Amino acid sequence: MQPGSSSAPIVDVSTAAYVIPTEQPESDGTLEWDRTTLVLARVHAGGEHGLGYSYAPAAAARVITDVLRPAVMGIDSLAIPQALLTMRRSIRNLGQPGVAYTALSAVDAALWDLKGKLLGVPVITLLGAAREAVPLYGSGGFTSYTEQQVCEQLAGWVDQGLPAVKMKVGRDAAHDSRRVQLARRAIGDAAELFVDANGAYDRKLALARAEDFASCHVHWFEEPVSSDDLAGLRWLRERGPAGMQIAAGEYGYTPEYFERMLQAQAVDVIQADATRCGGISGFAGVATLAAARSLELSAHCAPALHMHVGCAVERIRHLEYFHDHVRIERMLFDGLPEPRRGQLAPDRSRPGLGLTFKASAAQRFEVRV
Repeated sequence: MQPGSSSAPIVDVSTAAYVIPTEQPESDGTLEWDRTTLVLARVHAGGEHGLGYSYAPAAAARVITDVLRPAVMGIDSLAIPQALLTMRRSIRNLGQPGVAYTALSAVDAALWDLKGKLLGVPVITLLGAAREAVPLYGSGGFTSYTEQQVCEQLAGWVDQGLPAVKMKVGRDAAHDSRRVQLARRAIGDAAELFVDANGAYDRKLALARAEDFASCHVHWFEEPVSSDDLAGLRWLRERGPAGMQIAAGEYGYTPEYFERMLQAQAVDVIQADATRCGGISGFAGVATLAAARSLELSAHCAPALHMHVGCAVERIRHLEYFHDHVRIERMLFDGLPEPRRGQLAPDRSRPGLGLTFKASAAQRFEVRV
C-alpha cells in the first residue's frame, strides 16, 4: 500500500483446505470424529495478503472460490463492512447458515488481518482494546477418552495455570455423574469445572444431571439440550440448581440466530464462534447484542482467531482453549502466543492477527477442492 493511499482494492482471494487427523478417535454427546478440516482464505490487496480460516467442510473453499471471490473483487479491502455486506448478498440463494457462512467468516477474518498488515498495526489496535488479555478455559475431556485420560488432561491444564476446564458428557448418561465426580477429584476444589452435553439430553434428564453435577460444584452447563430448543434451554435456566449457568450459541451463524436466542432468554452466557458467525465482524456484532442485555459472551474454540476481538469486546467471559484447535494452530501457524497466568494476549509487535502460515508443515494435509 502506497503511503498516503486511502484504498487498496482487492485483487484476488485464494483458498485451500487441510484435513488433519486427530491424535485418536474423539466423540462428544452426539458426534464422533477422527479428523478436523481447516479452510484457509487469503485476501490479496496493496501488495499484501491477509489470512483467515474456518473449521469447516472443504466445500467452504469452493464457496470462497466460486461465489465470494467474484463478489468482492475490486472492493476496497479497508472497507470491511462493504465487503461483508456484499458477501452476505452473494450467498443469499445458497442458504446463509452453514457452509456458506463459514466461508464468509474465513474471508472476513482475512480482511481484518490484511487491514492490520496494510496499516502496520495488530487487529486489537484496529478494534480498540478493552483489556490486554482474555481468560481461558481448557476444553476436551471427550467421551471417547478413558476416565484416566479425562482426569489427566483436565488436571494438566490446571497445573499449567488455567483456572477452568471443560469435559464432554451425554454419550452415556448413566455414567456421566461418575465421570464428573472423578474429574472434580482430579482437578481439586480451586479450579472451575464445566460440562458440555452438545444437546444430547432431553429436558428432564438434563435437569436431573444438572442436580448431580451441582454436587461436584459444576456451575457451567453447556447445551444441556439442543441449542434449537430455546424453550427447553429457558426451562432449564428457570428450574436448574442455584448458580448453574446455561450456555449455548456456538452453532449460530447469522445475527438473527443470536437475536432469537437472546429474545427467548434461553441462556445465562451466550457463545459465538468467529469461524461460523461472520468472522471478526460477526463476533463483534454478537458481543454488541449480548452487551445490550447485560449478558456475557464466551468465545467458542479457534483461540488464535479470537484473541484480538476477545480483547476488544465489552463483556467477554472467556475463550475456549480447545484441545484439537490448539494442536492444529500450533502445527500450521507461527505467532500464537502461549497462555500466561490462565490468559491469552495478542502479540502487539505483529501486525494483523499476528499469524504466519507454515505452508511446508501444512502441505501433507492439503486436499483438492
